[in-house]
Amino acid sequence: MTATEKIIRGRDVMNPNIIAIDGMATVKEAAAMMRDARVHSLLVKKRNEDDAWGLLSVQDIINGVLIPGKKADEVNVYEIMAKPALSVPADMDIRYIARLLHRVGMRRAPVEDKGELVGMVTLSSLVLDCDLFLR
Repeated sequence: MTATEKIIRGRDVMNPNIIAIDGMATVKEAAAMMRDARVHSLLVKKRNEDDAWGLLSVQDIINGVLIPGKKADEVNVYEIMAKPALSVPADMDIRYIARLLHRVGMRRAPVEDKGELVGMVTLSSLVLDCDLFLR
């Protein structure tokens, strides 16, 4: 990278619309939220200040409900979600975000700025929503 090239950061490619759900909601409710919002994951709310964020993805629903043949209205989000959710700083270089997510086997992460959630970044957005490969 040359001195004149701009560093692309998490805030540059994140989706600022965070859709959150309670862990006690059913997977049927979660799937409806995903469908209505046209997203592939939901942030699972903390139960209290000492709790961690969780993530529910389409893949979690496939692995936790569809493949085992369970009923979506009988499974709660907390039963199949990933927790704790790994968050990344808004000012982190996307190369490091990609490396971090890849190493821990995750496809998405909440983005934080000064302790506040400000968006969601996905591996897809790191590639598709920036001009990194147009140079």
